[in-house]
Amino acid sequence: MKITNEVAKQIKKDFPIFSHNLGLVYLDNAATSQRPTSVINTVKNFSEKDNANIGRGIYTLAEKAMKRYDQARKVIADFIHAEQDEIIFTRNTTESINLLAYTISEIIPKGKNEIIITEMEHHSNLVPWQELCKRNGWKLNFVKVNPDFTLNIEDFKKKLTDKIAIVSVAYASNVLGTVNPVKEMVKLAKEKGAITIIDAAQAIQHIPVDVKSLDCDFLAFSSHKMLGPNGIGILYGKKQLLEKLPPFNFGGGMIEFVKFDSATWTKLPEKFEAGTQNIAEAIGLAEAIDYTKKIGLDNIKEWEAYLLKYALKRLNEVPGIKIYHPNTGESIPVISFTLGSIHPHDISEILNEKKIAVRAGHCCAMPLMSIINAKNGVCRASLAFYNTLEDIDALVDSLKEAQEKFK
Repeated sequence: MKITNEVAKQIKKDFPIFSHNLGLVYLDNAATSQRPTSVINTVKNFSEKDNANIGRGIYTLAEKAMKRYDQARKVIADFIHAEQDEIIFTRNTTESINLLAYTISEIIPKGKNEIIITEMEHHSNLVPWQELCKRNGWKLNFVKVNPDFTLNIEDFKKKLTDKIAIVSVAYASNVLGTVNPVKEMVKLAKEKGAITIIDAAQAIQHIPVDVKSLDCDFLAFSSHKMLGPNGIGILYGKKQLLEKLPPFNFGGGMIEFVKFDSATWTKLPEKFEAGTQNIAEAIGLAEAIDYTKKIGLDNIKEWEAYLLKYALKRLNEVPGIKIYHPNTGESIPVISFTLGSIHPHDISEILNEKKIAVRAGHCCAMPLMSIINAKNGVCRASLAFYNTLEDIDALVDSLKEAQEKFK
């Protein structure tokens, strides 16, 4: 289904948030996307009709819940071209990366004691590695961001030495919208024997992701950024590496056998899923994927690219605006900007009065803000396929009004 502006208006009707908040212009999709009725109903129906604990009961209701949970894992695995037992359920991307940061040292060869990330990382793909480096006495290296807001690949190549244990990079920046050349980076990292991790939290809802083609060792993303419920995230890992990693959490559901003085772990993926999981939310994520597939990722990508081009054109009409978005290369529909000396929080508040929701502040990327000289942070408008040209027009008109208020 090719998406046009009129089709986007129809798609928006699938999202109840807009009928309950008339006039809402929602431009904070990079933080949390809205949910279609089908996802909301899927979670609700499970709670009403199928709710039971999984992996424990042998009665009919529990077996039905287990079957739906397993099917959800398969839907998610197929979506990124992974095997079913390579999909670990977590709470979010942050927990997925922390799981690795607490366990990955076990599979790092001796002599490798450095990590590479980039200057554009979200705190969730920065702080866990800072802490790992503190614990192990390792060094954390940062790949530079170019003045045009793309990643400096030559700097990456320079820093990629035989000492590098881990390369962990964002597929796409949550501030700049930049899509990084992760496939090339994975290939180069593997030539040095480094473990490769991709933070796909900002890419999964915009770009078809194929872990087999990328050949990355691990990849993480969150449900709530791709039309699904909160509280469920995914860690993909190559099976041979997941089997070597020690567990992160310990308790029920992840054990094979327990004695008073020892325990052994069960097979993948349950080995990493101690305790009762977010069952309904996992099933809700699978429904979000099914909904996305019905719309078509290629159709989504085409419409969002059109929206992005239109938004950049219109925003550049606003006097005094500074836009932090790459002019070259692939990008996702995320646009950060400042407006003269007006504080981003003030801009956001004025927009809020017009029922326009944007993000304002450091966007969980404080080091990057220092690189791009946005000391007070930025305003960020992040688009989804249910946004329309009228949403962008409303944003631009309100920014012009904000300027008048602060003259």
